[in-house]
Amino acid sequence: MRDYRLLIFDWDGTLVNSIGRIVEAMHLAADVCGLSRLDDELVKGIIGLALPEAIAQLYPDIDDPLLNERFLCAYSEQYLQLESEPSPLFLGVAESLEAFRAQGYQLAVATGKSRHGLQRVLQGRGWLDYFDITRCADETASKPHPLMLQEILAHFHLAPEQALMVGDSVFDLQMARNAGMDSVAVGFGAQSLDSLKVHGPKLAINEFSELRAWLGSRVHEKAIKVGEYVG
Repeated sequence: MRDYRLLIFDWDGTLVNSIGRIVEAMHLAADVCGLSRLDDELVKGIIGLALPEAIAQLYPDIDDPLLNERFLCAYSEQYLQLESEPSPLFLGVAESLEAFRAQGYQLAVATGKSRHGLQRVLQGRGWLDYFDITRCADETASKPHPLMLQEILAHFHLAPEQALMVGDSVFDLQMARNAGMDSVAVGFGAQSLDSLKVHGPKLAINEFSELRAWLGSRVHEKAIKVGEYVG
């Protein structure tokens, strides 16, 4: 049984209920740029990627750098307007994170958001110093490349076996696998659990509190085994 010391969380769709706003901002940006709106599920399918990679995947026929830059700016502007009231945390997130901290876990965020975007939402929650480290797509490689996780591991001098990646997209789980790290699939975010389970997560959850219960059961099981060995 792996001994997890570090919990790494995706942001949108894992900790924060922001998927609907991301989809709407993408639609509004398409309107601004004179492009066709895409199906909601298609847009959800790119959530987790860095914004430039997401746009390139959704609109591969954009070959005008100026139009591409306009789309990037339009999306950012529309999302900021939609986020005038910050997206809420999912049920059980705040209590679980506090419990994880009290139990001695290191906490990190690995997100497709930009550094500016993440800093804005962390500051809005008074969480600038809440996580031990955060990594964003515009300061490293986009998911599913493992560099983001490797940089977080290096910060703590930990091996991949000592960390757990929690996310709601295939890119999160692929990134974890590419880094040699276990993962947890979240089914209340951008993508369905069925689509995530094929990537081999250690746990698949429909409520955030299930992660807390699962980690607690592992600690309890480990304590029993240690007691049996000592006895």
